[in-house]
Amino acid sequence: MAPAGEPEPGARVVLSWSGGKDAAYALYELQQQAALRVEELLTTVSADTDRVSVHGVRRSLLDAQADAVGLPVRVVSLPDPCPDDVYEARMGAVTTDYVRRGVDLVAFADRFLSDVREYRTERLDGTGLVGCWPLWGRDTAELAAAFLDAGFEATVVAVDGDALAESFAGRPYDESFLAALPDGVDPCGERGEFHTFVHDGPVFDEPLDVDVGETTTRHRGEGVFHYADLRSATG
Repeated sequence: MAPAGEPEPGARVVLSWSGGKDAAYALYELQQQAALRVEELLTTVSADTDRVSVHGVRRSLLDAQADAVGLPVRVVSLPDPCPDDVYEARMGAVTTDYVRRGVDLVAFADRFLSDVREYRTERLDGTGLVGCWPLWGRDTAELAAAFLDAGFEATVVAVDGDALAESFAGRPYDESFLAALPDGVDPCGERGEFHTFVHDGPVFDEPLDVDVGETTTRHRGEGVFHYADLRSATG
């Protein structure tokens, strides 16, 4: 029996996966824990564009990324915009399947937004699954530095136009990017200021070779977002 608050040895984990730096670093942290066995990545994509929700990354890159980290990825297709009842019904079906398969934990890369954690916890309550937050409470400046020190490489694929200029889209996520962030922008983009796509690092069997294409601007709700279009450089 594991001590209170710790997962049982051999606990089976599904990781909520965006393809971005926080999810990748959460996977890195989870893989350091002998008590856990990460079995699958879980991602949502837009049914209209076949791109990762919010991040705007092509499905083909998501699949290549999952292959490179050596884990299967389960993709849930959602309309955009997605009504709450549709989201909850589709994710509820996934949750039911995970329980049937004997999964124990669902891990998330959230760091300090308590309302997001509370929502995720509420959705899991009574299902038989337990939430896991390997990065929770970590200082985000220290986490950003740890991500880079570990050898990860990522590209900024989306920025919130209310927080950052269009020119930030398509840049490498590196020390130069972090130094250029305006005051008030979280270095991990925890409030949605920007999103990334990871293409190399210690969880990868081999790096992905990607090219940065044109940047497009789209309206989402009442906001304006800038997306850098990534493509595989190898075809």
